[in-house]
Amino acid sequence: MRLLVTRPEPDAIKLQAVLEAMGHEATVEPLLSVSFEAPDAIELDGVQALIATSRNALRALRSTAMLARARLLPLFTVGKATAAEARALGFEMVVAGAGTGRELIAQIVSVLEPAAGLLAHLAGDKLAVDLKGELEPHGFRVATFVVYRMRAATGFADEVVEQLAMGEIDGVILLSPRTAAVYARLVAKHALAASVRPLLHFCLSAAVARRLVPLGEVAVLTASVPTLEEVLALIAETAAKLED
Repeated sequence: MRLLVTRPEPDAIKLQAVLEAMGHEATVEPLLSVSFEAPDAIELDGVQALIATSRNALRALRSTAMLARARLLPLFTVGKATAAEARALGFEMVVAGAGTGRELIAQIVSVLEPAAGLLAHLAGDKLAVDLKGELEPHGFRVATFVVYRMRAATGFADEVVEQLAMGEIDGVILLSPRTAAVYARLVAKHALAASVRPLLHFCLSAAVARRLVPLGEVAVLTASVPTLEEVLALIAETAAKLED
């Protein structure tokens, strides 16, 4: 299949390589770009554990003075990919939660004691789940530190507009609600609604798929578990059926 990869760099180019190794063609069009904030102002005194719901939150710590101290604390992450990023940065006490923030909340509540100290959530400027609001009723004190911001693309590249308009794309990979919302907005901006209607939209979760509602009746395939591995498995399964 010919697939449009919409995730931010540097992960987009890595996904392109994986897809091409699977026998697909992939066009990279990041719909979000990341900019890192200065994390050195984060205060870790009295913090019993860190929470990271994205690899970008950990990448923000790279080459900073506070990384050495942060690595001494237990770290709770959403998903295996974020946990792998943490270990690559030298974190040793990493608890990899399931694929959603809400599932991570249950894990934190079952493992940690509120009286043991503050929880520091390393976050982006847009929160999929309000960890602070969800954990405080359980007695936890949570400090949220914005360490990166995601900026939305203002348009598709000319090449992508042409590929979509000419039917040269078979499927679109959407891995976050915000990415899906940007995609839907740009489809409307470029008057491509009719062109994308027959495309297969591979979505990480139902929350991602819901952001495509403004496009009307489009083909949506949602991973059974919100992980990249499941999305890739879904793509492989779909491609096999199309070849039959």
